[in-house]
Amino acid sequence: MGDQQKNTQEPDVSQLRKVRREKLADLQANGKNPFEITKYDVTCHATDIKENFEEMEGKHVSVAGRVMQKRVMGKASFCNILDLSGNIQSYVARDSIGEESYKDFKKLDIGDIIGIEGEVFKTKTGEISIHASAVKLLSKSLQILPEKFHGLTNTDTRYRQRYVDLIVNPEVRDTFIKRSRIISAVRRYLDGQGFMEVETPMLVANAGGAAARPFETHFNALNEDLKLRISLELYLKRLIVGGLERVYEIGRVFRNEGLDTRHNPEFTLMELYQAYTDYNGMMDLTENLYRHVAQEVLGTTKIVYKGIEMDLGEPFERITMVDAVKKYAGVDWNEVETLEQARELAKEHNLEFEERHKKGDILNLFFEEYVEEHLLQPTFVMDHPVEISPLTKKKPENPNYVERFEFFMNGWEMANAYSELNDPIDQRERFAAQEEAFAAGDEEANHTDEDFLNALEIGMPPTGGIGFGIDRMCMLLTGAEAIRDVLLFPTMKSMGAAKNEANNAAQSAPVEKTVEKAIAEVKETYDFSNVEVEPLFKDMVDFDTFSKSDFRAVKVKECEAVPKSKKLLKFVLDDGSGVDRVILSGIHDYYEPEFLVGKTLLAITNLPPRKMMGIDSCGMIISATHLVEGREGLNVLILDDHIPAGAKLY
Repeated sequence: MGDQQKNTQEPDVSQLRKVRREKLADLQANGKNPFEITKYDVTCHATDIKENFEEMEGKHVSVAGRVMQKRVMGKASFCNILDLSGNIQSYVARDSIGEESYKDFKKLDIGDIIGIEGEVFKTKTGEISIHASAVKLLSKSLQILPEKFHGLTNTDTRYRQRYVDLIVNPEVRDTFIKRSRIISAVRRYLDGQGFMEVETPMLVANAGGAAARPFETHFNALNEDLKLRISLELYLKRLIVGGLERVYEIGRVFRNEGLDTRHNPEFTLMELYQAYTDYNGMMDLTENLYRHVAQEVLGTTKIVYKGIEMDLGEPFERITMVDAVKKYAGVDWNEVETLEQARELAKEHNLEFEERHKKGDILNLFFEEYVEEHLLQPTFVMDHPVEISPLTKKKPENPNYVERFEFFMNGWEMANAYSELNDPIDQRERFAAQEEAFAAGDEEANHTDEDFLNALEIGMPPTGGIGFGIDRMCMLLTGAEAIRDVLLFPTMKSMGAAKNEANNAAQSAPVEKTVEKAIAEVKETYDFSNVEVEPLFKDMVDFDTFSKSDFRAVKVKECEAVPKSKKLLKFVLDDGSGVDRVILSGIHDYYEPEFLVGKTLLAITNLPPRKMMGIDSCGMIISATHLVEGREGLNVLILDDHIPAGAKLY
């Protein structure tokens, strides 16, 4: 009943869209087509006026932006417009702009883009405003913006329609302005240190320089298979060979791997290389760079992320991987002499390893499991095992380890750096080991790059190099909880052919035909002829037994892949109790986590906690399973969003 009342009280969205189309048609018929306007002279922005009011008061200005609020009060009205810098109010009077213009003003809709000329003044209530002398419609909005009180909150919609997100959520706009400033500050710092910015190929025959699976494509003109780069490293090192002693690149790289709060298949990486220095020089550069950027963008070296304060002004901790594992796992790797000993230790600590893993690989497994989560303050973890570092110089005093560090903050890897391997003979042997690893099943192993080996044979000076995750840097400095919050257009699962077809139908339909109608007309058909389902249970269950299972509607607040698990997704759920519920579900083969965020699902909430990958799973997400040609199919039960969190299933 409540929903019915709500539907009758709220305006019909399709009708509102129709009215906007009719307003546009009327404007066009009267020679006032806003889409024929090609330019508008803007003299200042909202924030310029507000921050410099004493200088701007009484001056004639010209601003432009989107109408976000309008209050019509007879012969005089107010409106608020939004530009890049923020909001500003305008006082619009019939006597000031003329009767005809005032009639046009009253017909404006929220979302329209307008230009306003007038004098800067302050209202009786003390609000800095513009007394309009002219108002001009520059572009007509034909869609309906989310209303101001609830805004655009669904994360899936926010990421897909970032253009709307930027309009209605000012904190989002601030995040991306800050991201731009962060990257600019990085560039200025490196330029000041004598580095040269360069560009290297994105399409490559051999995607090397990192442990990752590449995206593959085919270049028709040359009839060759190519890959999208997974790293910037090997080409930048070629430039060091060529005598460009300090180079860096900030660019997109592509890795064909999963999506979660810290990973996107395309992301921004910065790599830099400096001749005649080593990984110690890279540590100093990293420390100084982070300190400079924080001070430049935030005005302080102290940052707080999810309640954790990190001070970039203090010296960063430096610890070896062996010492870190000893400190947090209680295992002294200096006493581990053989692969068999390493495997036994892994078994004792319930660490899963593969047959191909060597002693150094298992040390890294200990590090990932026991150490990373503790590295909240800025920390350099140094001296990695040689097995996991195919492009790094060995430590002269201990060739089982290399001159490499990873930079951690908030338990995240923020950067990875080496004293770069410049011995072409050793490098060839490392590539050969990587080829063996690939043959043994490691899909992320590097392949031999003969041209890079040739470059090393020409001769590369001693060099320090480092790769920075720019997106994670932006997350920490802006307080963003997920990598998608600092990517303007994150990778999303397609909405599907039916939705696209409906959209195309709507665009070509007459005004009165709504998108909703078009979607309804596009019917998706399913072929169930080859589907097998389990036979029904023969044993009866009494109602008392059934009622003991507490089935509840739950809202997905967060969803991410569980590290080191190929199947598990971790859900943070609103079950109506006011306390977040964590449930793990082995459905990653069927769903990417970003698709499920914001959805309403069904869960059993009174099962005893079950530890999975060291995480307590408190319940079960309900799915439907079937067989298709011998393979299991699975569909999570997704409920109508109108069902509130905590609603009980009977």
